[in-house]
Amino acid sequence: MAGNMMSLQLADFGADVIKVEPPEGDPLRDWKEDGHSFFWKAYGRNKRSICLNLREAAQMDVLWALIETADVFIENYRPGTLEKMGLGPETLLARNPKLVVMRISGFGQTGPYAHLPGFGTIVEAMSGFAARTGFPDREPVLPPLALADMIAGIYGASAAMMALYARDARGGAGQVIDLSLLESMFSVLGPEAGIFSKTGQIKQRVGSASNTASPRNVYRCADGSYVALSGSTQAVARRIFEIIGHPEMNADPRFATNSDRVKHRDLVDGVISEWFATRDRDVALEEMRAAGATVGPVYDIADALADQHFVEREIVVELDDDSFDAMPMHNVVPRLSATPGQFRRPAPALNQHGPELLAELGFDRQFRKQA
Repeated sequence: MAGNMMSLQLADFGADVIKVEPPEGDPLRDWKEDGHSFFWKAYGRNKRSICLNLREAAQMDVLWALIETADVFIENYRPGTLEKMGLGPETLLARNPKLVVMRISGFGQTGPYAHLPGFGTIVEAMSGFAARTGFPDREPVLPPLALADMIAGIYGASAAMMALYARDARGGAGQVIDLSLLESMFSVLGPEAGIFSKTGQIKQRVGSASNTASPRNVYRCADGSYVALSGSTQAVARRIFEIIGHPEMNADPRFATNSDRVKHRDLVDGVISEWFATRDRDVALEEMRAAGATVGPVYDIADALADQHFVEREIVVELDDDSFDAMPMHNVVPRLSATPGQFRRPAPALNQHGPELLAELGFDRQFRKQA
């Protein structure tokens, strides 16, 4: 997922991303719902596919022809695999000195864990993220989606563009990027290493509350739906206490500062929960928003797709699809004013662009180089 996410970012903004797939196809094609590869449709869009069996010398020649014309080479193998294939970074850069080589792995190219397989699930656990997610009286909770891969993919796209900028600004030399899912995920924890080092504190699971801000939680409304509320600035927190009919809390030393409120967050959440429990969601949202509070509904995907903001902003767009008339998926992110991203093609079938790519590179369909 990390390599596919990274290359999606580049493809959406105009890069000619060529997905080199083994005979059986990218494993993402096998992530299916109701028999359809929805993940591949979302993360394979705007790319071209060529199928190569790299155990065959003639087909390896095609890969080398691609490498010699490429700006960026992305690989997502366990460290050492690329070298066994005769595609180590030194060899790649010898053939194309301007190449940016992106190496994505679970734990990085060096260190005691470098040789271990490292799917996102494992690094979400080992990074410290899962230990902070969930409720204190329950087991740690892993994210229900490929969060580590998504974060690493975004880091990867940014790093590739920085490397290309450096290459073009400083003499044209490429370089190797060592992108670790573990380090990408660990960065999400922010200052926790410093907090532990200097205070000895290990932040604990607090459900949907926060160790650093109060009020902040998910609250149940009278109609059974939920809202998320954040009062992470002093002004908004004071406003919330006034809205719920407890202005006296602003003069109570237990709630005077954010740190005080965090220490007494159970009391804070108790009075706020009572207020939401007497109102249906839409009424509660209207009252809170009218008073300037930071609040929003907890949506599932059906709610999000029906929301007028999602519709008007075109957060979800429909792309032509081979299996369906159209396939809804997330729009290009972010939005650039002068050079916006765009949809050029749906996710390719396996080897869909193989013949045209072979012709572009000067090979026939039997992988023979043409004179």
